[in-house]
Amino acid sequence: MASIQKKNLDSPDETRNFDKGKMQIVNVEDVTLGRFVLEPGWQWSKSVKPLVKTDSCQQHHTGYIISGRMRVRMDNGAEAEAGPGDFAIIPPGHDAWVVGDEPCTGIDFTGAKTYAKKS
Repeated sequence: MASIQKKNLDSPDETRNFDKGKMQIVNVEDVTLGRFVLEPGWQWSKSVKPLVKTDSCQQHHTGYIISGRMRVRMDNGAEAEAGPGDFAIIPPGHDAWVVGDEPCTGIDFTGAKTYAKKS
């Protein structure tokens, strides 16, 4: 019989730190979940690009914003902004940055497994 499994993001399996941010990661069986905390001034192209060495973020994110605001620009120029309570799917090929002077905190359901891993 299967059993209930749980982990708490306050005691993550791994924390990936990068300039002006971090991703806290928990793994349960084959599921990886991440909580990101991004400080004002964080921008993917400045904070994570030097680690992964791709022209734009190549992760597929399925995320929920808890607090703060984030703006995303796709490689094709399309832009959108997300804030508290917003759920978004962001395909590969984008840049993103924190909007305003409040940290942006959220949950990534699909992109955390390999996010911000050094290449």
